[in-house]
Amino acid sequence: MSATVVVDGVAKWYGDRVAVADVSFELSPGVTGLLGHNGAGKTTILKLCSGFAPPSKGVVRVLGKDPRVDPSAYRHLGITPDGDAIWPFLTAREVVATLARLRGVADPAAAAERAIGLVGMEDAIDRRVGGFSKGMRQAVKLAQALVHDPDVLLLDEPLNGLDPARRRHVVELVQRLGAAGKTVLVSSHVLHEVERMAPRVVVLVNGRLVAEGFTSEIRALIADRPRAVRIDAGAATRTLVARLVGVPGVGAMRLDGEGAVIEADDVDAFARALAPLAREAGATLRRVEPVGDDLESVYAYLHARARGAAR
Repeated sequence: MSATVVVDGVAKWYGDRVAVADVSFELSPGVTGLLGHNGAGKTTILKLCSGFAPPSKGVVRVLGKDPRVDPSAYRHLGITPDGDAIWPFLTAREVVATLARLRGVADPAAAAERAIGLVGMEDAIDRRVGGFSKGMRQAVKLAQALVHDPDVLLLDEPLNGLDPARRRHVVELVQRLGAAGKTVLVSSHVLHEVERMAPRVVVLVNGRLVAEGFTSEIRALIADRPRAVRIDAGAATRTLVARLVGVPGVGAMRLDGEGAVIEADDVDAFARALAPLAREAGATLRRVEPVGDDLESVYAYLHARARGAAR
C-alpha cells in the first residue's frame, strides 16, 4: 500500500535549539500513534506535516504534495492543533460551518451539523464556544478537522481535557476513521491511550525517532523493563503483600498510604498469582493499576538501556 504521508530525513531547529533531528517515517491508511513525552517533538512533527512550519532539512509530502507550496494539499488535510484559538463569540455550529466554508465545502451548514454529530456535540451545537469546557472545545476542534471529509487527519493530543464518556466516544471515532481508510496520525504522551486507538506507533525521544512499529512490538521492546503495580486491598493490603513474598517474578514491595507498590519482572505471572492469593488472604482488591507506565518512564528505561549498550 502506497504511503500517504512521507517524512524523510526531517530536522527542525529554532536558532541553536534542535526540535527534531533526522526523523523519517511513512504513513499509510489507518491509525498511527505519535508517542513522546512533553517536549519530545510531537507538535513540531505535526506542524511540519501540516505545512505550518518548514523543515530546516529534509522532505515532507502529503499525498505526494508539499503542503508548504501546494495549497491543494489542504483540501485533503484535517488538523486538530495544540492551541485553543477558536472564536469564543460564535456557536459551535458557526465555528465549524465557517471553517467548512473556508475549505470550499458545497453545503457548509449540512457539513457542520454532520461533523458535530460525529463528535457527539449535538446537544451544544447552538451554544457559544466561549462558555465551553476544555473538553468541549477539543470536540469542536475535532469537528472542524472532519467537516470537509479529509483523507489525512493530524490530531494533536485530541483526548486532552475530555471526560471519560467523551474520551471513549473519540477513541471509537478515531478507530472508525482508520477502518474507513483515512490516514490518522494521533499524538499523545500516554501509552495506554494510543494503544486503544492505534495499532502502529512512532516513538520520539528528545526530537529523535527511537522506535517504530506495531504497538505489540513496542511492548515487546520494553518487555524486560521491571514494571511497578499499585494494589489496594484496604486493611488486608499488608497481609496480601506478605503472601506475595517469594512469588516468582515479584521483586521489591513497599507499603504507602494508598496501598502497596509491587515491582514485577513478569507482570503476567504476577497478575495470575494475585487473585488466588487475595482469596486466600480474604482480601478484596479495590485497585490494581500500573505505576510509571507513562511514556516518560518508558523513555527513561530506553535511554538507560541504550546508554548501557553503547558502553
